[in-house]
Amino acid sequence: MRNKGAVTALLDIYKNTLTHLKESIASVSTENLTKIIDENTSDDNCRSLQTILAHVVNSGYSYAISIYNSKGNSEIRPTKIFHSDVISFQHDLDKMFAYIVFVFEEIYDTDLEFHEEADKMKTGWGQYYDIEQLMEHAIVHVLRHQRQINTILKKLDNANSI
Repeated sequence: MRNKGAVTALLDIYKNTLTHLKESIASVSTENLTKIIDENTSDDNCRSLQTILAHVVNSGYSYAISIYNSKGNSEIRPTKIFHSDVISFQHDLDKMFAYIVFVFEEIYDTDLEFHEEADKMKTGWGQYYDIEQLMEHAIVHVLRHQRQINTILKKLDNANSI
C-alpha cells in the first residue's frame, strides 16, 4: 500500500478551507450576492460576491482538472455558473470538492512533488507546478477570496447600519 498521508492532509486542509468559506457566506442575501461591489474593476471575477463565488468554484475545478489531465485524461473545464442564491454556491463547492476527492483517488504521496520543470504542469497563467504546489495554490486561492468576501460583507453591514 502506498502512503497517502500528505495527500490526506492536503484534502483535509482544502475541505476545511471550503467549510469556512461556506460558513462565511451562509447568511448572504440574494440582494447582496448579486449587488455590484466594484463597477470599475478590470477583473470580471470581482464585480460582486456572485462573480467571486462563481470564480472560486470554477477555479477549483480547473485545478483538479489540470491534475487529472496530467495523468493522461482529457477532461474539459466546466463553464462558470452564476447562481442567485448562496445555497446553490455552497452545493457547488461541495460538488467541486467531491470531484477533487475523485481526482485524488489514484494519487499518492510519491506523486505530489517533482523538481524538474518537465515533470510539472503548466498552469493557465504560465507557471509550472507539481501537484502539491497546485493544491497549495488552490487552498490559498480560496483563503484570499474568503478574505475578500469577508471585507465586502463588513462594508455591506456598515452601509446597511447607517
